[in-house]
Amino acid sequence: MLFTKKTHAEKRQAMRDLLDDGKLHQFPGAFSPFVAQMIERKGYPGVYIGGAMLTADLCLPDIGIATLSEFADRGEQIARATDLPAFIDIDTGFGEPMSAARTVRMLEEKGLAGCHIEDQVMPKRCGHLDGKEIVDTEIMVQRVRAAADAKRDPNFIVTARSDARAVEGLDKAIDRMKAYVDAGADMIFPEAMKDEKEFEAVREALDVPILANM
Repeated sequence: MLFTKKTHAEKRQAMRDLLDDGKLHQFPGAFSPFVAQMIERKGYPGVYIGGAMLTADLCLPDIGIATLSEFADRGEQIARATDLPAFIDIDTGFGEPMSAARTVRMLEEKGLAGCHIEDQVMPKRCGHLDGKEIVDTEIMVQRVRAAADAKRDPNFIVTARSDARAVEGLDKAIDRMKAYVDAGADMIFPEAMKDEKEFEAVREALDVPILANM
């Protein structure tokens, strides 16, 4: 039986330190504890638990069908199998603002180092599919604020993902992301950028770390 050495708090501190060092870090995706251990053995600094991979492993489409308990339980299984910080996708927070707050509390208790929450309507669609719909900026601001306020460990990373690029264009997406940072997001995930120049534009507009899904 394999045991990890680091506590939940130590792994969250490691995640915070990675975001604060100004470097690029690769977090390969894991859908199981075994894959997370492979990532650690390969020398990567962290593990990413994506919704698309979790739903695929459950033989479900990535359209908001999987539940909070399915995500949280798998996240816990993965987090306790590695000393790396594990960062998880929580779709739209599995409900409205209070559900987002409950989700963050649950993830903290289960040993995750952070999460990202998005501005799509429920049920959501995979970020690279057509036909996405997004909520009003204020609704997402409420989600982000509730998630950020629910944290007990300041090193738990709440990331706001915006799917607005494909719906409203880059400029409006950047305006949304600025509002999400003001609401308490520690990091921003600009989904479905067309190219590296669009990532550069987001980087210039924001002063928080960015998650890039290429």
